[in-house]
Amino acid sequence: MHGLIHSFVSLFRRAAKADIVKVFSLNAISTLVRMLTGLVSVKIVASVIGPGGVALLGQLNNFSSILLGMANGGINSGITKYVAEYKEDEPEVKKLLSNALRITLFFTLIVGLGLIVLHNQLSRLVMLSDEYGYVFLIFGFTIFLYTLNTLLISILNGYKEFKKYVIVNIAGTIVGLFFTVGLVLSFGLKGALISAVTYQSVVFFITLWICRKAPWLSVSYYKGKLDRKILRRFLSYSAMTLVSLSVVPVSQMLLRGYVISNISITEAGWWEAMNRISGMYLMVITSSFSIYYLPRLSEIKETAELRHEIFKCYKVIVPMLLLGLTAIYLLRNVVITILFSPDFYPMENLFIWQLLGDFFKICSWLLAFLMIAKSMTKSHIVTEVLFSASFVVLGFFFMNLNGVVGLTQAYLVNYVLYLICMFLLFRRVLFI
Repeated sequence: MHGLIHSFVSLFRRAAKADIVKVFSLNAISTLVRMLTGLVSVKIVASVIGPGGVALLGQLNNFSSILLGMANGGINSGITKYVAEYKEDEPEVKKLLSNALRITLFFTLIVGLGLIVLHNQLSRLVMLSDEYGYVFLIFGFTIFLYTLNTLLISILNGYKEFKKYVIVNIAGTIVGLFFTVGLVLSFGLKGALISAVTYQSVVFFITLWICRKAPWLSVSYYKGKLDRKILRRFLSYSAMTLVSLSVVPVSQMLLRGYVISNISITEAGWWEAMNRISGMYLMVITSSFSIYYLPRLSEIKETAELRHEIFKCYKVIVPMLLLGLTAIYLLRNVVITILFSPDFYPMENLFIWQLLGDFFKICSWLLAFLMIAKSMTKSHIVTEVLFSASFVVLGFFFMNLNGVVGLTQAYLVNYVLYLICMFLLFRRVLFI
């Protein structure tokens, strides 16, 4: 027993010295603020607009995530990777950022104009009603602020300016809370929908002020000429990101639309609420993936070092994940009471399958990030399309057996298969 305790203590001490734990610690305050503000926001929004409104908001969020990804050209991960890789080479960074800005502005202009011109058609297509055209019109006029904000944040991440990154997240989260709650309390569902497509744009002004003294914010970093070689590098990331941002939300929209049409909009709201709970607690881990893991994997050149980094992260993250998932399952009734209204109590049956799915999701993402870090464009696109399609197929199959609970069962099965696929894809990195 004494030897077992000593082994656990040694493991804990080694883990505590790991860089990823330091990033977790630095990111802890930001994550706590985001979780607390998320609790308040979700509670108020759910209480005001109910399960049906939450389902509509989920449709809009899925669609807006596609448009936001398209508007910045899908190059955020590429910016982070290449800035991290060349941060000591100022001329190269200037060429990278000049081309990144041009790509961002080009895609933003196309998406913004599309939203403005097609706002009524998009209302019918996405929201299944003619009355929400104003949401897409507002979205079209403000989307450029969002894309500029994500550009700045990606550069911060690439330079590993973790403290500024955390400050930006905290400030943006607090402002976003007041912005969202103010609109929801003032205008109900309309306010929630407008907030969903604009709150991230408001954060741009905070990010700009925090980064105002950074050397890379100088105009000289963005005046370089177009470089075809760099454009090709970024466009490979565009392909990967745009596929991810398209197929995943589209698969969710198809499944949610089926639930709304064939089961009930209320049960669609329960499933959307379950997804929001997952997103809230998983951001503790996924935010640190973006801050630490992607730049770190991008830096590593040797396979042995890469293998060591991956296993180190598994040793740190998996125990934390298991502890968190167990706590959430045991406290699921408390979570529903705190976050939502009594209308959401029947969603309790969704927890076990969703939490198990989240476990396999994070385990698979620890490997899947390699495809982004190492520019494995074809592999990334094929797996994203394949497993988004399989989620839809599995979702329809399990829903016919178990109703909306079947969606969370399909989620679990899909990520088990995805993890197996990632092990097979990276078996040489992991085991040889």
